[in-house]
Amino acid sequence: MTSTRCAACKHLRRRCPPDCIFSPYFPSDNPQRFAYVHRIYGASNIAKILQDLPVHIRGEAADSLYYEAHCRMKDPIHGCVGIITLLHQQIYNAQTQLSKIQAEIAVLSAKAQTESHYQHQVEHVPNVDENF
Repeated sequence: MTSTRCAACKHLRRRCPPDCIFSPYFPSDNPQRFAYVHRIYGASNIAKILQDLPVHIRGEAADSLYYEAHCRMKDPIHGCVGIITLLHQQIYNAQTQLSKIQAEIAVLSAKAQTESHYQHQVEHVPNVDENF
């Protein structure tokens, strides 16, 4: 019976009932997953959140709770918001760099067209030596 307990029941030092709300989402082979979530949200809040959700999205909710808790453990001040802000900054930097490169391409393209047009005009100028 002890080996079949989920990570939550092991962490809470209780017997794991057959209908345990935690066992599908916090398996015994990953105890740190529940430890993070429990430390941030508390077992009763996690249970309430999972019970209030339809069964088909509970797995995603447990993953989200874990990710948010993990981020909060790594960065207690900003948590996920710090990562989101960093990603927004990276997107902004990439967009700025893309705009600069597109502007450079436009300048070089215009320069190449001008040179091509000039070269075309030079080729059609009659040779002065032929007229003499």
